[in-house]
Amino acid sequence: MRLTWAQPEDLVPAEFAALREQGVPDAELSSIEHRWAEAGGATALAPSGASATPASPELRAEARRVLDELQSLQRPSADEPDGWDEIAALLPESSALTGDAGGAVFDRVHGAWLGRSAGCLLGKPVEKIPRAGIEQIARATGNWPIGGYFTARGLPTDVAERWPWNRRSAPTSLVENIAGMPEDDDLNFPILALDLLEKHGSALTTDHVAEAWLAALPAGRVFTAERAAYRNILDAHPVPETATHRNPFREWIGALIRADVHGWAHPGDVRAAARSAWIDARLSHTRNGLYGAMWAAALCAASLVADSMDDVLDAADTVVPPDSRLAAAVRLGRETGRALGAGELTAAGALDVLHAEYEGMHWVHTLNNAALTACALQAHGHDFGAAVALAVAGGWDTDSVGATVGSVVGGLVGPDGIGRAWTEPLRDSIATSMPGGPERSIRELAERTTALAEGTS
Repeated sequence: MRLTWAQPEDLVPAEFAALREQGVPDAELSSIEHRWAEAGGATALAPSGASATPASPELRAEARRVLDELQSLQRPSADEPDGWDEIAALLPESSALTGDAGGAVFDRVHGAWLGRSAGCLLGKPVEKIPRAGIEQIARATGNWPIGGYFTARGLPTDVAERWPWNRRSAPTSLVENIAGMPEDDDLNFPILALDLLEKHGSALTTDHVAEAWLAALPAGRVFTAERAAYRNILDAHPVPETATHRNPFREWIGALIRADVHGWAHPGDVRAAARSAWIDARLSHTRNGLYGAMWAAALCAASLVADSMDDVLDAADTVVPPDSRLAAAVRLGRETGRALGAGELTAAGALDVLHAEYEGMHWVHTLNNAALTACALQAHGHDFGAAVALAVAGGWDTDSVGATVGSVVGGLVGPDGIGRAWTEPLRDSIATSMPGGPERSIRELAERTTALAEGTS
């Protein structure tokens, strides 16, 4: 059996990449990497997360030894700390945005849940398909520039064979088949976060999150850093070792996709939203993986009360350590988005800038996807369709970036601003594997979230 995101021999090349991204010099890595290659180990992570052939017992044992050796090269950073107090000491002053905590917040929260669902649904069938393939599919079906959900109607056989749909997602996420929001981890995690915050509120701890994972999430429903952390929980590693032990995905996008409800529970209070998201994220992530979750939560918190996307983005900037790589990614995304919005770049040109900057980075990393998120939000502001279209056309983590962009724009404009073509196919329904039944009403989730927000205001 080939297990993705878990086999020691597959974690080794990902750990080399992670350490280099964190600034560990090649001089400290090259001899270990050479020894690993001589033993027969791969030096590049397979995009799917698992190598094609089983490892021998000897190679797997060597992989564990190498991972333990590389563990010692994870070092603290003054510019990119993991502890909340150290992070907070680096942040600029921020003041809470103010807004109505009554019916207006419900409308915006409802828009945020709908927007998250619609943006995720748009990106689902083309997850794992690169940017060029997404464009070819959309053009071949008369949907370029992307203006609605994907379809297989009229798709030429050669294009379909060249760029096969995400088989797990396509049957229920193409426009001809949509009957509500199908199950996705980008929606399972917000449902779980809502349950957690309803139960624990401001007393939430990272151990509460770990307990909820074990109670509610099958191991097969979590991926990358979350799968590594799940294994570490079962091995009785304490927090924050759950995020650092044999987890080369600790700066990938998984914590960011868990952050929205932490923001919606604190309308306008981006610092409180960021700290709540940090409590959740530290179970599985470090450094920019943490900051991505904090930034997304702040975006969501600000979107419920702000009047403009500039206000949303400016407020969220205040929860990101200013000398971190995430701060640089967001700055690049915003600069590129401004140039796109001003007509100085085409959409293709904007995506070229981002892809050039992050060439070679895995498609589910936090940094490249955060830059794309910032670009889409900055360029398109209140235009839901244009924003989620750019997020998906970027061709990295299409469903996750579509979901986050949709969430923030939906929170800013509410259901009417999203448009019925995007919301009606959702049928007020999200399928889920969370305990409590196979479906959730989006409206009821919004009502529960609004009650939570009123309780924290």
